[in-house]
Amino acid sequence: MTTEQEQVSNLNIANVLTVLRIALVPVFGWALLQDGGDSPGWRWIAFGIFAVAMITDKVDGDLARKHGLVTDFGKIADPIADKAMTGMALIGLSIVGDIWWWVTVVVLLREWSVTLLRLSVLKSVVIPAAQSGKIKTVLQAFALAGLLWPLPHGDAHGGAFDFWPGPLGEVLFYLSQIMLAGAVVMTMWSGWEFVREVRKQRGSHHH
Repeated sequence: MTTEQEQVSNLNIANVLTVLRIALVPVFGWALLQDGGDSPGWRWIAFGIFAVAMITDKVDGDLARKHGLVTDFGKIADPIADKAMTGMALIGLSIVGDIWWWVTVVVLLREWSVTLLRLSVLKSVVIPAAQSGKIKTVLQAFALAGLLWPLPHGDAHGGAFDFWPGPLGEVLFYLSQIMLAGAVVMTMWSGWEFVREVRKQRGSHHH
């Protein structure tokens, strides 16, 4: 039996995937905003990049845990990569008019404040990912992916998108909006749960 190295190298597959996800964020934003979001081809490319980022997020987390590749760098960079991609999607979709700005502002404020709080208490308090947080992540990913598709909805885009027949496009668009509404609710709920957990743990440390 060889003894495990005490220090896991930061240059491992899980972290490489995380860095790649961060590097893809500006590319994704650029693709999404081509022609003010009215280019179906570029919207598909943006959707593809987003889907790859969401899948690799799952894969690199699983790889890190399975092969003992959890590093401090990964613990910090992974949530940042995740939040950067969903943040770019929210901002981009607000710019092109597919998501209300207040939704984006509310979600981003909560996401980043919890991420910063999580990183600031990383040393003293270990807070497992709650079920509500996982539901929130899944809802967000599916809602944003659905909204990235070049779907015809109303006349906002002057009928620029002809990929999906009108009614189906409308249905998919509204389904994505409903999922986004669910994601916003879960985002706020899981944020509250997280803060409550930090307070509870901090309280028990002081006694």
